[in-house]
Amino acid sequence: MHRFLEATAGQYMTREVKTVTRDTTMRELHKMFEADDFNCYPVREGDDIVGVVSNFDFLKCFAFNPGRMVPAYDDLLSRMVAEVMTPEFIYVDPATKLTRVLQLMVDHRMKSLPVLNAEQLLVGIIAREDIMRALTESTRG
Repeated sequence: MHRFLEATAGQYMTREVKTVTRDTTMRELHKMFEADDFNCYPVREGDDIVGVVSNFDFLKCFAFNPGRMVPAYDDLLSRMVAEVMTPEFIYVDPATKLTRVLQLMVDHRMKSLPVLNAEQLLVGIIAREDIMRALTESTRG
């Protein structure tokens, strides 16, 4: 278990990260979620990460209340990521201990977090599955 306490996000993160842009449509995003089985994509503008969009954000655009007219499905799928993304997001850096990453995930009910370096550039993403892998590896004799 000591190995887990010392492990960092940089050791277990996925380094090849797929991203989307603000003008990615819900239709394109839906196809990406299905193809990749990811739960979140960083939203990129040039070299900057300007938000994240999760499958929960995607689903929120289909939630309606009785006082709101329901748009056509095709109209919803034509919406852009910019309309549903989360612009204020939690991220970690590669040196962040996995214990801290896990606490952030639990406290904020997040499934994955972007990993940004000191220059605020995207260098990876860390997911719950990565934490579970680290726990498993640390308990092997």
